[in-house]
Amino acid sequence: MARVLVVEDDQFVRSALIRHLTEAGHTVRSVGTALEALREVAHLPFDVVILDLGLPDLDGSEALKMLRGITDVPVIIATARDDEAEIVRLLNAGADDYLTKPFSVDHLSARIAAVLRRTRAAAAEAAPSSVIRVGGLAIDPLRRLAELDGAQLDLTRREFDLLAFLAGRPGVVVPRRELLAEVWQQSYGDDQTIDVHLSWLRRKLGETAAKPRYLHTLRGVGVKLEPPRTEPLS
Repeated sequence: MARVLVVEDDQFVRSALIRHLTEAGHTVRSVGTALEALREVAHLPFDVVILDLGLPDLDGSEALKMLRGITDVPVIIATARDDEAEIVRLLNAGADDYLTKPFSVDHLSARIAAVLRRTRAAAAEAAPSSVIRVGGLAIDPLRRLAELDGAQLDLTRREFDLLAFLAGRPGVVVPRRELLAEVWQQSYGDDQTIDVHLSWLRRKLGETAAKPRYLHTLRGVGVKLEPPRTEPLS
């Protein structure tokens, strides 16, 4: 089972989640504020965080950003807000899943199980791997480090996942549907999610969509990563 941190200020909801998750066999800790959550994840290992957005000290979206600055622990947003634009923004900001209240405990348990399967499968796949090299890129899936021409890249968790997935298939055009399924673990979604992350990643690789070096988009087909082409001598 999992070590779960519940971040919820509503005492009734919090108690219900603790009771049901404990009955399901999980080890549960709970806090009611964002700052308490940050202290918890900084000092204790968790497998997943259930994060409410309406916290008394800090909005959950800001808490998510701060969490992503110190940990890669999967985060499931659990909130009454159902604005689609905000859901997309939070998923882009590093949330792993999003549940709109009210939801059943069985539904939450299923989402937790799905997140755990993905993270554990990724860890198992990364464990025996070696550093991936594509041109001047060096990507270490186990240590989750990426370098470009010897300089370490400051990547978000999702940017690293996207880069590592494409680098593991150099020169192969990966359809957007496959990227959503493998990197975002979604069977459907908005192409804007991919475009935003590609834009951020290109910026950190020192390139643009108009002048790509590593990341090449084939309109209507997909994306590929390959070494920069050597300019012919004049």
